[in-house]
Amino acid sequence: MGFTHLHLHTEYSLLDGMNKISELSSRVKELGMDAVSITDHGNMYGVIEFYDEMKKAGIKPIIGVEVYIAPNGVEKKEKDEERYHLILLAKSLKGYKNLTKIVTESYIKGFYYKPRIDFEILKKYNEDIIAMSACLQGEISAKALKGDIKEVRKALYKYLDIFGKENFFVEVQNHGLDEEKAVIEVAKTLKDTEGVKLVATNDAHYLRKEDAHAHDILLCVQTLRPFDDPERMRFPNQEFYIKSEAEMLEVFKGLEDAVYNTELVKELCNV
Repeated sequence: MGFTHLHLHTEYSLLDGMNKISELSSRVKELGMDAVSITDHGNMYGVIEFYDEMKKAGIKPIIGVEVYIAPNGVEKKEKDEERYHLILLAKSLKGYKNLTKIVTESYIKGFYYKPRIDFEILKKYNEDIIAMSACLQGEISAKALKGDIKEVRKALYKYLDIFGKENFFVEVQNHGLDEEKAVIEVAKTLKDTEGVKLVATNDAHYLRKEDAHAHDILLCVQTLRPFDDPERMRFPNQEFYIKSEAEMLEVFKGLEDAVYNTELVKELCNV
């Protein structure tokens, strides 16, 4: 039935993403896919290049961004404040324009260590946008890991109120981490009790599994830490690459609908 990558970081996720836009289309075609997204951290620097390259290659470009949410408002600026991730994808040209406005406000009004937005900004520019609950740093995942299902539901309905049930998906990831498996169980509960749709993603930071070592070195450059420093930032394993549909189905056995729901999102996004 198909699978589309909806959570992907290019070289414009600076010193973090290693997917070169110039090489992305060939990897996508190699896997037999006809669409792919761009969801860089807090910026849309690579969107035009991405759009042009994918169109030229006959691949549907899905334009998005992974934003940082300040749940207590962008006016509050404290170093250790809570901050959540959220994936936003443009459904149309209007949605794309709203994404650019959201990102602009994140820098002009919300920048504090990172470009941040809040729920008022999301409400202001919510039209024609698909939202996904993101990775372990997303609000729903973070609250799921605390074991408070009431807080999880409260967070879920906050996003449903902003985007509508048809435009919000609970994102599930499985890179082999215990925390992700715990979130998946909560996501299944939300699917059964609240009727929300799940969508499976891989947090793709590099093209192929064998690129993990080079990506690890890139993280050393970002953090200015030596490679052999046991305390430095590193990814937990080598699973953060652009996987095939078969690989995604393998790690999401019993949740095949979440894999195939990526095709539903693909059809909704037309910029």
